[in-house]
Amino acid sequence: MLIPVTPQPRTGLRRVLEDLGPTFLDLVCGDADGTVGAANSASGSGSGSGSGSVDIGGVVIHDPYDEPVPPPRALVLGVAVHESAHIVELLDALGEQGAVGLVVRAPVAADQEVAAAVRRSGVALLGLARGASWAQLAAMLRSLIAEGDIGDPGPQTLGGVSSGDLFALANAIGALLDAPVTIEDRSWRVLAFSGRQGEADSSRVETILGRQVPERYTRVLEERGVFQAMNRSDRPVYVDPIAEGDGAADSLPRVALTVRAGDEILGSIWAAVREPLSDERAQALCDAAKLVALHLLRLRAGADVERRLRSDLVATALEGGAGAAEAVARLGLAERPGAVLALAAAGRSDGDQSAARHARHVAERQRLTDAFAMHLSAVHPRSAAALVGDVVYGIVPVHAGGADAEERAARIAADFLERVGERQELRVGVGPYARDSGGLPASRAGADRALRVLRAGAGPRSVARIADVFVESLLLELGDVIAERGDPPSGPVVRLMAYDKAHHTRLVPTLRAWLDSFGDVVTASAAVHVHPNTFRYRLRRLAEVGGLDLADADARFAAMLQLRLWPYAGRG
Repeated sequence: MLIPVTPQPRTGLRRVLEDLGPTFLDLVCGDADGTVGAANSASGSGSGSGSGSVDIGGVVIHDPYDEPVPPPRALVLGVAVHESAHIVELLDALGEQGAVGLVVRAPVAADQEVAAAVRRSGVALLGLARGASWAQLAAMLRSLIAEGDIGDPGPQTLGGVSSGDLFALANAIGALLDAPVTIEDRSWRVLAFSGRQGEADSSRVETILGRQVPERYTRVLEERGVFQAMNRSDRPVYVDPIAEGDGAADSLPRVALTVRAGDEILGSIWAAVREPLSDERAQALCDAAKLVALHLLRLRAGADVERRLRSDLVATALEGGAGAAEAVARLGLAERPGAVLALAAAGRSDGDQSAARHARHVAERQRLTDAFAMHLSAVHPRSAAALVGDVVYGIVPVHAGGADAEERAARIAADFLERVGERQELRVGVGPYARDSGGLPASRAGADRALRVLRAGAGPRSVARIADVFVESLLLELGDVIAERGDPPSGPVVRLMAYDKAHHTRLVPTLRAWLDSFGDVVTASAAVHVHPNTFRYRLRRLAEVGGLDLADADARFAAMLQLRLWPYAGRG
């Protein structure tokens, strides 16, 4: 049963160090409870995660070649930051931006200048263990701080543990068994681990650092029939130590139990022990496995619910109205100006398709949405993306203003299309810069208009701002008006079309070429592949047939507009 509880604060540095250290992270210098400096205090540290700890507002990767736009109270991953001078410079900059911590690769020489920078900036300095992957660390950190990002303000509990908090659950099981514990999925990937991993063996440390049981161990376990025994039994299975060889100490024994929901295997629990479990502890592990199953099912269901919720929130934010402000706040985008991106496949969607083909298209669009969301979150952790209809919308907070913001948003879209490659023919419309959340509907409208022009095939572009295709967009909208009212074509151009059809002539292409060439007969005749004299004869003939005064500027403009409009008339 899901039991609502008092809302818990977001994750702070203390919680991160308790869950991930010392296997992954060590506090090199600073206060893990989040005693912030003047810069952080000015930016607003928010509520703490216990004992005054400052909440972590997001995880960002430092890029020295791009202007960072970290969220408030960010934990910054300083990839390739080694030298003390660089660390000091970065700490001072992060202090001005209101960050709570900086992670660099261990070992870290915390000299006097570094320590002074930590005190001055209020930014804690942490060290990432050698052998640990930055990608693994970023994924774990984001999973730790994700609770409460969207959805209900208060989390829920399962068995007294916050729903989905597998790290807290692993710690609880480890306390019951008095042993370090890991929770793994069906592919033996580590989902969470308890504290006290330093009491285990080198193979456990390698498993946690790699977030995956090493292949050589899974091979030995499979040869011993351990996996088959686990799948057949609903009780813990004792696993004898695995010999390491080369003089290394053998691994500790393990106790493993499969986690099930009915007949479905969801994962497993592994404890590094020194002797078989007592009957009481074995039963406690079986009871804990049922709770782990509930958490895993809740996480799986929650992913689908969160996806639908995020789509609803993005759609509400883009539409504006009474609920827009709350939707923007729940997405973490309040008071963060930016631009809207509209992504879709080239051409119009085919409404007449089989159910199977429709299902494939839906799945493909959802995968595209996930990829787009991941790309945008790498640019800015507070970006939002969701599939609304057949269009993927992205809201990107851009640290710029006006045209500069739109150009940056266009570059972000172009980078994504380059990464996706030629597997899909995609188009992205970029809306105008929104100075606040109230401007998102207008930015969405501009992105939609630009996307429509691109999907109509106007030119080879794959990304465009509405300012780039404004005239083409107007022509499409005029075509909509014509189609809605049912206005038939009229005037000189229509008479020329009828004459061409009846007499198999080419007076309309002649007129188009002449107008496109600003009346340059030589250029125009070359475009339609006829002699200039022939072209001049056709020009005189079309003026007579159409009743068109080519010397009249208004007549020329009307003819040019009609030639641009009719191809769009009737298009949706």
